[in-house]
This record gives sequence, C-alpha cells and structure tokens, in this order.
Amino acid sequence: MDGLAALVRSALAEDPFTGAVLVFRAKRADRMKILFWDGSGLVMACKRLEESSFTWPAISDGAVTLNRARSEALLAGLDWRRVRSLEARRPAVAE
Repeated sequence: MDGLAALVRSALAEDPFTGAVLVFRAKRADRMKILFWDGSGLVMACKRLEESSFTWPAISDGAVTLNRARSEALLAGLDWRRVRSLEARRPAVAE
C-alpha cells in the first residue's frame, strides 16, 4: 500500500491522504486494489472476479472520476455505464 500511495503522489501528483478512494486495476482487468485514508491509517482492499473482468472507464490523464452509484456498480463487477442516479425531486405540496 505504501507503493501505491507513492505512485499516487509521483504519477498523479495527488495526495493519497485526503480521504479520496483510489482504485487501481490489473492489466487483465480481473483484479483491482482500493486504497483510501480513513483518518488514522491507509486502508487497502483487493477484489478478483473469477469468471469475468471489470468494465473499466476510459482513462484520460491517468485518472477518472465516478459518482457513488457508478463506483458501487464497478466494484460489484457490473457494467457501470448502465447505472445512473435517479433525479431527486421536491415533493408536491398539498393545498
């Protein structure tokens, strides 16, 4: 995890200790590592898909940003491109 934190600093010029969730994938896209700072230490989790690969977003400048719904779909091994958040509407006021 220290190596990934150093990679974030050197290659992406970002601070890995901000609380942002950083996700790294293997070349075959069947494995990923998740790294984040929880306020008291670095946390790293790994996931491997047994029979498929993750649908990975197109990456420009070494990084991509996903909203919460799409991030959860990616981590679940789903096609994140088919996920969209519902539009929140204010309830109608009864008169």
